Amino acid sequence: MTAQRIGILHPGEMGSVVAATVRNSGYEVCWASEGRSQRTRARAENAGLIDAGSLANLCDTCRVIISVCPPEFAADLAEQVLGRGFRGIYLDANAISPAHKQQIGARMQAGGVRFVDGGIIGLPPKSRGQTWLYLSGEHADSVACCFQAGPIEVEVIGTEVGKASALKMCFAAQSKGSIALLIAVMGAAEHLGVLEDLRRQWTRGGPALDKSEGHVLRSAPKAWRYVPEMHEIAATFEAAGMPPEFHQAASEIFDMLREFKNTDPASIEEVLTKLREFR
Repeated sequence: MTAQRIGILHPGEMGSVVAATVRNSGYEVCWASEGRSQRTRARAENAGLIDAGSLANLCDTCRVIISVCPPEFAADLAEQVLGRGFRGIYLDANAISPAHKQQIGARMQAGGVRFVDGGIIGLPPKSRGQTWLYLSGEHADSVACCFQAGPIEVEVIGTEVGKASALKMCFAAQSKGSIALLIAVMGAAEHLGVLEDLRRQWTRGGPALDKSEGHVLRSAPKAWRYVPEMHEIAATFEAAGMPPEFHQAASEIFDMLREFKNTDPASIEEVLTKLREFR
């Protein structure tokens, strides 16, 4: 692979670690500050990213572009890149369904872009062996070298666009779906007046109480991001012949916690208060 400058859209919490992995692997990483928040600008500056200014300039400057954004913006962002005349390699690492990823890929490939499907599993890592970027598609091998130095690990799992996304969807269906279920269980128990009894029973045999409540508290500030992801998982399940309703309900549960966006709740009781406000 000859490209030395790689673009990242956008350097959020996970995108910044993706960018750091690319930089560690010997590439310059660019981003486009146009229309981005001061918080994102500061994060990009701290990560040592090169500001290309506009998306158009980023597309002209970079032969490879990586998209890491909230899932509801994935298709529009890809369309913007295509509309700027980009004809390099586009890695879509967003949490969307295989069918959705294939639609985006077909549109971009028809426009002369080499498309790679990506799925990120794990939290933004500080060291290796914690988080994986799975790649699939005909051109997946050509971008895997951009991630060799970590901290994100990379693995190519096939030549079919949608396979990496399928793995991401199935993993998140359990990991995030189980948190949504736990939130609903605690909300119901609190409403029925048996929350403390349930907690006591869990200490006798059940999920580890501290660990379970910790998952809820860590997820609350990101719940707003999980809402569209649950819709993508529901679509994935439906296409696979599985009932989609559980993850449709999970999206509603996470939406109840939307006001915690980027704010850590002080306690489980504060989370349950938000649930009560929706009843």
